[in-house]
Amino acid sequence: MIQTPDIQRPPKELIEGLESIGSATAAGELFRLGIRDPHIRGLTARSPGSSVVGPALTLQFMPKREDVYVQGEYVDPETQLHRHVLYHTQPGDIVVVDARGHLGSGVFGDMMLTFFKGRGGIGAVIDGCIRDFPKVQRLGLGLWLRGVTPNFHTQTDIFPFAVNAPIACNNVLVMPGDIIVADDDGAVVVPIKLAPELMKRASEHRDWEDFSRMKLFEGGHLRKYYPLSPEGQAEYEAWRGEQGKQGAH
Repeated sequence: MIQTPDIQRPPKELIEGLESIGSATAAGELFRLGIRDPHIRGLTARSPGSSVVGPALTLQFMPKREDVYVQGEYVDPETQLHRHVLYHTQPGDIVVVDARGHLGSGVFGDMMLTFFKGRGGIGAVIDGCIRDFPKVQRLGLGLWLRGVTPNFHTQTDIFPFAVNAPIACNNVLVMPGDIIVADDDGAVVVPIKLAPELMKRASEHRDWEDFSRMKLFEGGHLRKYYPLSPEGQAEYEAWRGEQGKQGAH
């Protein structure tokens, strides 16, 4: 019987603290924390308006070689590792797949992703394709994909090789259990050890951006409010104090 490792999931409060920041803020603040480019490029947001934050279940595909992979799709389903990564699904998980950018293999289809959704999965980030897209899009999952195809997962040139191991998703390292922040701007990988500091910084960033956005909409000048000038900063501090007083009533 095949055994694959599970991931260590972050505390719930850490996920909740990152849910409102968005991928753009996450990417910018991670840059300031030393991660130059956490964005998994080349994927299209296929569920407009979706925003997900959760730990990464990881699946690695490799090129087929005839002496290593010789089976058809349903000869022995339990040997198919793309099933096993989904067996680990817990509520709030995101499955992240290095499918080598391949456009001829549908990593998951309707049935697999229905199972994933039923187990509480919230998103799929795949450097590759899925199939059965018209049915899958009705599941309400967040989907970030290279594309779609009618082919099944091992029909052409690749096969699933490892579950919950480090992967290179379009040349971005994803460790099992890293936090994914994904929305219409794209999918960003948050190294788990940086997540607490990111949450703290991103919360502060969100607050002053809310203030600046309000002032710019009212006709305030970009020089004053983005980024905050010393004068704008003083106004922001006063505004934040007022918000705190109002919240106390």
